[in-house]
Order: sequence, then structure tokens, then C-alpha cells
Amino acid sequence: MAKVSIALKINVSITLNIPLVKKILMSQSKSPAKQTAAVSVLIVDDEPGMRGFLAKALSKRFALVESAATIDEAEQIRSRCHFDLLIVDIRLPGRSGIEWHEALSDTERRSDIIFMTGYADLEVAITALRAGASDFILKPFHLDQMLQAVDRCIERRLLKRQNLMLKRELSLSQASSIIGTSDAMMNLKQIIERVAPTPSAVLIQGESGTGKELVARALHQQSGRQGAFVPVNCGSISPELIESELFGHVAGAFTGAKGSREGLFSFASGGTIFLDEIGEMPLQMQTALLRVLEQRSIRPVGSEKEVAIDVRIVAATNRDLEQEVDQGNFRRDLFYRLNVLDIQIPPLRERADDIVDLTYFFTRQLAVELGTNEVTWTHEDLQLLQAQPWPGNIRELRNMIERCLLLGKPPAEYWKKSNTVQEPSPEAGYPLQWTLKQVERQHVEQVVDAHQGNKSAAARVLGVSRKTLDRKYKEWQQEES
Repeated sequence: MAKVSIALKINVSITLNIPLVKKILMSQSKSPAKQTAAVSVLIVDDEPGMRGFLAKALSKRFALVESAATIDEAEQIRSRCHFDLLIVDIRLPGRSGIEWHEALSDTERRSDIIFMTGYADLEVAITALRAGASDFILKPFHLDQMLQAVDRCIERRLLKRQNLMLKRELSLSQASSIIGTSDAMMNLKQIIERVAPTPSAVLIQGESGTGKELVARALHQQSGRQGAFVPVNCGSISPELIESELFGHVAGAFTGAKGSREGLFSFASGGTIFLDEIGEMPLQMQTALLRVLEQRSIRPVGSEKEVAIDVRIVAATNRDLEQEVDQGNFRRDLFYRLNVLDIQIPPLRERADDIVDLTYFFTRQLAVELGTNEVTWTHEDLQLLQAQPWPGNIRELRNMIERCLLLGKPPAEYWKKSNTVQEPSPEAGYPLQWTLKQVERQHVEQVVDAHQGNKSAAARVLGVSRKTLDRKYKEWQQEES
């Protein structure tokens, strides 16, 4: 089991990631079989021979293929499972294909539709296309004709799906740049280059703010995988909804599930899913995740069908998972399945040599983003930065530099002012001449530091909301300026 200590640098640039855009769009034009494996198809035709013929041909390519003889029967099937593609004969007993208004007008569960007919009627074809058909095929047809029509529909659908994930990726993306001269960083680059192309699971461990997601993104970007990078914070999703968020659900699976919905694993098809704060995942969900790792398939909530997936799983935690396993809070078998490669990210206080490079990087980047002048760093400033314990790690360093830019003050001046306010010894308590506001600030900052910069956790201990804590910090920053 390889353990890697690393140093890294955060780049929160909002610049468009052109290589990422090209990578995702190129994957669509190729329409790889790995991405089409999760496609679902419903065939509606009153001829048993035609249903069997198409079902047999399409089942070789797609994970879920079902069939129905009438619109009413098809609607019953569709009510319990979402379908990406509907292949529908126009002339059917009861309602015709063009009269299937539930499918044609459903904007939430919109499916591509290929209409079939044995009547070469131009007016019927125009009516079908106006009704929302994606394609139109005349009977009799060769199988290749149908497969070409299906491929066109699926390619368009995958493009829409990946464009959605591209927008999500770009909106959440933080471009990572592993820079510096430390041995830890050089070692990190070599490790990422070596393991990125493999499908093996990776477990990234480290304190909050050390850059675990950035390492995960670097692994994905160098993996050659054509799908999207999908980050998921397991601690921010309620236990009742996490299974649906990850695996999706079918209509009626639970109260409020009016329609079917794809999960984040489906969106990550052909790519990487990053399960951040995996230690927060409920035990029941850990069992389901273990099954996914072993069988490489998912089952949407309320569905009886398994859907094959090709997703690389990268997990991260700031907890000691081995200790969580011993305490019964984390499944031992899941820990071993995730811990194929263990990357340990050391805290910033253990790699002070990288602070100077990080400081200059953040200074240039934030000055551009904030539209401010760069702070001039003196030798004293850099020494002070390197001497700090940085309980919030890289995130705290970045926030510190941002504060300095906004206030127009270098760190040396900031800490000189702060140190005049924060000088009580543990034995003596707070100086008698301190105001209540000074005592409050000292106590709040000590609690936040004790929780490694996690303000949400500190707020719970202090008995206030996170919003109140943020407001307090904002008031103190305004007073300093």
C-alpha cells in the first residue's frame, strides 16, 4: 500500500478550462460503447415479431431494453422507469403513437422518439416530426437503418448529458496546479502520472483545507477518461436522499418522486466520481457503495433493474478511517476496497518550504480576481507566514492573502495588530482592561482554530448559526480597515 505525502497549491481561477472542454466534446463525437451501456430503450409495436427482433438487436448494445404492444401498456412501464429512447409504431390499437401525449409533452422526463410506420405518407411523417419525433423510419427497414437512427439519437442525448455535466464541472471547477520544489510535490507528480491511467480506487486522506479535491481532479485530468469529473460531498446530503442522489430513482420510488431521475453515478459514466468526506456516509449507504465497487453496476431507487457503469471512484476524508473502522463507524470491507492506493496529504505546517511559492501564486491570482493592487511582500512577511501553524491549511493561507489584499495591509502589519489584542496567558485569563467585544473575539477565534478553521463545527460548539459567525468575522475585518 503506497502512502504519499504531498504539497500542493490551489488555483481557483474561473478561466475556461479549454482542454477539459475539448476532452468532453471529443468524447461525444466518438460515442464510446462505455457511455452507451447505461442507455435505456422502450419498443412499442403491436407486432410480436417486430418487438422481438428489435429487442434482441438492441439488448446487445444497451443495459435496459423493454417492449410493449400498446400505448397504455407502454405508459405503465414508463411510469416506473425512465427511458432515454422510445421506438414507437405510429399505427397501434387504441391510441396511435402520435397520440401518446404523456411522452411527447413530458418536459421533465423527455425521451428521444423514433417513429415507425408501414405507410409512406409524407403528411404522416411531417405530423410525427412536428409532434416531437427525433427520427422517422419506414417499414420494412434493414437493421442497419434502425441502428443508425438509434445511434444518432443516443449521440445527441449523450451530448446533452455531457454538456450538462460540463456546465456543472466548469461552475464547480477549481483548476489545480501542483507547484513547488519540495520532495513531496515531486513525488506527488510521479505518483499521479503513474496511477492516473488505472481504474483503481484511490483514497485521499488529510486535514480540511489541504486540497484533497485538487488531487482528485489531477488524477482525473491525467487519466485519459472521456467522461466528466463529478464531485460529491457526502456530508452535505441528507441520509434519506443520498442513495437517490448517487444512483437515481424511478417514478414513485418514494414520496415526492413524481418522475424518474438519473443519479450522479450515471452523469459520471466514463469518468470519475469524487466522494468527498466519505467518512460521513451512512452505514447503509456504505453497503450499497461496496456493492457498486464489486459488481460495477448501480440500481436506481425503486427499480428492479441493474445498470452497468464504468466509473472510477476516488474518495477522500479528513477522518482517520482506520480508527472509524475500529469504532464501528465505517465498514472494514469498504475501507479495503477504497484503499487500493492511499494518498496522505500532510498539513501545511509540515511543509513550510512551499508557503513562499503558494503565497506569490495566490497574490497574483487574487489581485486579478479582486481587481486590487498586489501587496508587496517583505522578508518579514514571508517569515511570519512560514512560522504560522495554519490549522486551516492551504484554504486558510489563501483566505489570509485575500484579506491582506482587500485591506491593503501585508501580513506583518496584520499580525502586529492582532497580537496586541490576543496576548492572554492560559493561567492569567483575559486582561481586566479588555472590552467584552475583545473577549468575545478571542474566544471565537480560539474555538475556530481548535476546529482547524471549520466555522460550521465551531458555530455548533458556540451555540450560534454559521451565518452569525460569518457576520462577526466581517465586522472584525471592517473594524481593522
